[in-house]
Amino acid sequence: QIGVNYANDYSDGIRGTDADRVGPLRLVGQGIAAPRAVRNAAFASFLIAALAGLLLIALSGFWWLLIVGAASIGAAWFYTGGTRPYGYAGWGEVFVLVFFGLVPVLGTLYVQTGTVTAAAIAASVGIGALTSAILVTNNLRDIPTDRSSGKLTLAVRLGETKTRGLYVALIVIAFIAVVMVALVNSGDALWPLLGLAALPWAVPPLRVVTSGAVGPGLIAALIGTGRLVIAYSVALSTGLVLPLFI
Repeated sequence: QIGVNYANDYSDGIRGTDADRVGPLRLVGQGIAAPRAVRNAAFASFLIAALAGLLLIALSGFWWLLIVGAASIGAAWFYTGGTRPYGYAGWGEVFVLVFFGLVPVLGTLYVQTGTVTAAAIAASVGIGALTSAILVTNNLRDIPTDRSSGKLTLAVRLGETKTRGLYVALIVIAFIAVVMVALVNSGDALWPLLGLAALPWAVPPLRVVTSGAVGPGLIAALIGTGRLVIAYSVALSTGLVLPLFI
């Protein structure tokens, strides 16, 4: 995550995409740090992640995880980096769903247990959907500046109305996933429903997004969605782990 943030800052900055940014300050775009320094920070973050991954692979013996690790670092860099960044072509949300939902959840489970369960798949879709919602909020806010700079994000392609609908759909999918986890869980089926305790955290950002807020007005939704991800993760994880201690 740290690496992709630095990489995004660097790549958007050298392209001039962040020149009229509405959101938080960017190191390169606002001239706070030299592009080379930010790029090196991204590479250093990727190196640390790679070393940790290699240690995990050595301990687990699952050498095919090298492919997963390489794909993850590649996805982090080419989101806005390279000659044809996929984030500029409307694929950002899809990659976030995969690399912030499916890959970390299912990968972690498989490394520790050697199996993948239906409950884990449902949980990974839920957290992936919410993490994608963060990007949707960010890109909804940046539609005017992204469009003018030629950054054809999914939000730019869909337009404001459909992007707001996409945000709502992702939140709904996340909570449907909680119910699915409970339905397919092999034991203590009702405990995963504790994930629904995160619903109150969904209300504030949903209210902002559906109200028609634009520009800086969407920053509150961005913050609220981040809080929702934390609340959802804690609540659902508690529901999955608590039965082990009861």
